[in-house]
Amino acid sequence: MSPSLARRPTVLVVDDNAAFLDNLQELLGDAGYQVHGASSCREARERAREGFDVALVDLRLPDGDGTALARELKEKVPESEVVLLTGFATLETAVAAVRAGACAYLMKPCAPNELLLTLEQAMRQVRLHEEKRELARRAQVTEKLAAVGTMTAGLSHEIRNPLNAAALQLSVLERRVRRLSEDQQSPLLEPLRLVRDEIRRLDHILEDFLQFARPREFRPEPVEVKPLLRRVVDLLAGQAESRRVRLVLAGDGGESVSPIQGEEERLRQVLINLALNALEATPADGLVRVSAEREGDRVLILVDDTGPGVPLEIRDRLFEPFFTTKAQGSGLGLSIVHAIVTQHGGTLEVGSSPEGGARFFLRLPLVR
Repeated sequence: MSPSLARRPTVLVVDDNAAFLDNLQELLGDAGYQVHGASSCREARERAREGFDVALVDLRLPDGDGTALARELKEKVPESEVVLLTGFATLETAVAAVRAGACAYLMKPCAPNELLLTLEQAMRQVRLHEEKRELARRAQVTEKLAAVGTMTAGLSHEIRNPLNAAALQLSVLERRVRRLSEDQQSPLLEPLRLVRDEIRRLDHILEDFLQFARPREFRPEPVEVKPLLRRVVDLLAGQAESRRVRLVLAGDGGESVSPIQGEEERLRQVLINLALNALEATPADGLVRVSAEREGDRVLILVDDTGPGVPLEIRDRLFEPFFTTKAQGSGLGLSIVHAIVTQHGGTLEVGSSPEGGARFFLRLPLVR
């Protein structure tokens, strides 16, 4: 489920009658909606910047026409729905409401049940918009996956073989350089190290392509959570220290959590990738925290950091193949992680950490 579907639905109520506005805010708040109120067109435009799912708009407002505002709101937030409210219904106003893109038209005062039913119908339309966007996004991802698969065979042969040959010749050259005197070695070894690092980086990128396009057969076994998390934290302790970032395993480290079903090596790869991203995003003297807790028939593993966080506008794209915010890399790291998690029957989401940075939510099924 996408983040926009998982959160509380938001209703923007635009009406200059303060008492009516208060009543609607109380009624809709009790019904589970998050309500933003506005008493004018100008205020409605400002509140609309915060985002909304459904707008309830009065036809007559002190600084403008509700029909024109409804059209404007629909243009700004196309995936939203608008319901127009009026105390003076006519055929002309009903036609104008339809032309403005309103999905419903209610007479004031309206019965609470009728209002809530209309809102639920509007929310169904919003969910349909969201599902269509999600289907389109998945179709785009599928196309990219097909492109990766087509490229894989050629990459494996055309790139890996020359890389292996270059790495071999580089090793030979390095051995010959080390036979020279120390004062002659120094200016020659540094360029050799740079070349070796670049070859290693290219090899890692190629490995990303191969792993993403040709996932291994899944052979799940019971995996203990605490040893898994402890191993990851221990492996990355040196990198955390070099970055002057505190890496901690919080709580009981998963001691109270039952084993999960999966492949330990691949789950370790997932957690190392998430923790490494957190370390890279966290400034010096910051914190990266890994924790685990039981959540029904699943384990919830959290990776928090005190970095800048992940902007809302890119969260939906973070796991897409080739999408990256880094200057270097294939853009496949988090896509591979997401694919592994999905193969394990789990889910992976990103949100905001209580510390102000990013929080990754990894949910995996427990052994039954």
